Amino acid sequence: MSTSVIEPGTRLAGRYRLEERISDSGGSSLWKAIDEILARAVAVRTFDPEFPRIGEVVTSARAASRLTDPRLTQVFDADDSGESAYVVSEWVAGETLEQMLAKAPLEPGRAATLLYEAAEAIAAAHAAGLAHLCLSPRDLVWTTGGTVKLLGVATDAVLGDRYSDDPAAEDVRGLGRMLYAALTAHWPGPEERSDLPAAPATDDVPHAPRQVQAGISHAIDAIVCRCLGIGAAEPLAEPAELAKALRGVPRTPLPLFAGLGSAPPSPRPTPKRPATPSTSATTQPHQPPVQDPPRPPQGQDVRGPGRRARGAHAQRAQQQHAAQQQHAQHAPHAQPQQSGQVPPPRGRYDTPPPGVPSNATTVASHARKPANRALLGVAAAALTVIVGLGAWALSGGGSGDGNGAKGKKTGQGQKTPPPKPTTVKLKIQDASQIQRPVNNHPDGTSKKNPSAVIDGDPGTVWETQSYSNDHFGNYLTNLGVTLTLATPAKVSTIRIGCPADGGTLQVKVGASRAPGAMHMVGEQSCNHGELTFAANPAVQGRYVLVWFTKLPAGNKGLLNEISVSGTVG
Repeated sequence: MSTSVIEPGTRLAGRYRLEERISDSGGSSLWKAIDEILARAVAVRTFDPEFPRIGEVVTSARAASRLTDPRLTQVFDADDSGESAYVVSEWVAGETLEQMLAKAPLEPGRAATLLYEAAEAIAAAHAAGLAHLCLSPRDLVWTTGGTVKLLGVATDAVLGDRYSDDPAAEDVRGLGRMLYAALTAHWPGPEERSDLPAAPATDDVPHAPRQVQAGISHAIDAIVCRCLGIGAAEPLAEPAELAKALRGVPRTPLPLFAGLGSAPPSPRPTPKRPATPSTSATTQPHQPPVQDPPRPPQGQDVRGPGRRARGAHAQRAQQQHAAQQQHAQHAPHAQPQQSGQVPPPRGRYDTPPPGVPSNATTVASHARKPANRALLGVAAAALTVIVGLGAWALSGGGSGDGNGAKGKKTGQGQKTPPPKPTTVKLKIQDASQIQRPVNNHPDGTSKKNPSAVIDGDPGTVWETQSYSNDHFGNYLTNLGVTLTLATPAKVSTIRIGCPADGGTLQVKVGASRAPGAMHMVGEQSCNHGELTFAANPAVQGRYVLVWFTKLPAGNKGLLNEISVSGTVG
């Protein structure tokens, strides 16, 4: 339990130095801190000494640390064994959805993309047996690194003491509310979760997004309505279903910076240039134009008598030398474009610039031919290699089997599919009581002998005291046992012996002990015999919760042998 004073400069575990208190709420504080060993910023959650759920928060944080989806905030450390309990997670820098929407609603394509990423991330958490239950525009961050981050999976529900009999449906509603907000800049959820203006509503039912904001397609409007139960369409029940629905609507790629405003950036104006008689005058430094010497009449030779007698070879050499001098004289004109001008298009020299004799163009063209031929040769060789590799791949050369592109193996090389996991009776490591008291009136008698449900003896019974009514005398809302499996597993069947009749027994499975973060498997009434709860599909987790939400006849809870089946891994 936390007993020491927490203030800026405090070091936790000898490495996390608290620097700035970010927020206080409900008996816990969020800090920006420095991990002095790894020299990086981290977020640290600390607790007041009287905070009642420290152990549950630390347990849920440890469960969240096993999540691998990069869009979910990573938990680095969690401990409650010392003087000060804490949870350490990654420091997320960026802009929350709520901050974005303070400016304007998002363009619908970007809103769909952002919430598609969030839905996939929440679906990954549910697949691991965890939930959020408190989603709001403050929990979705577009980071400075250009990625989506969701804060608070598993831990926020325990911090806020929130529970749900259907975590999947609750998180779908949360995602739907965030999508509604992204499209309209209005919040259709509980007032305390956002500072955005409340969504217009009739009889507590929000108006459809298309009634609030123009430009929203029918497809995305229908998805929001299915999430929030607006209209008669079949509701979406799982975050994975929402992600699949958003995959089918037009989406816009997110920009590589924080801030997703709805208006596209206006084009930069092009500075006006004064009209000039030639293009070269606008792209090159001013120099006096080089005048072509007057050409003699066709057929006239202006050379002196002695020079006429020179051989043809000397004449060609002289022409080439003169042309090279003229080409070199104009070479400085291209220099300034390398430092700040837009490079000219290829083929710039296909037409000689003003003042350059046509024979200079011819010389430059001839001078480029060897280089062009070399480049063409390299390109042809590269193309040959690519075509060869493609043909090799299509013929199955990379598959290692010589049977073509399908990669099938025969004979001794035949691949056999891996065996399907076998459903087995799972080993239960521990059983402990769990209850949800009203106004801090716990039932101390329920802690007696919870191991009776896993001792292998049908004759031993875990029992509660007798209450004045089937609602635990109004002292509790739920009462039962939590089973800890020896290893995480995919739980498919739970069999429970209940030597009583009536009442309501509820079963949940999850990767965290926190009931609010678990997946509901089902509810049944006791029949003075064995009850079978089937999880379809199987639920990944290490903890199985079995508790009464209503007491059976006699107003007393009774349980004997409980067994759990599934596949390990």
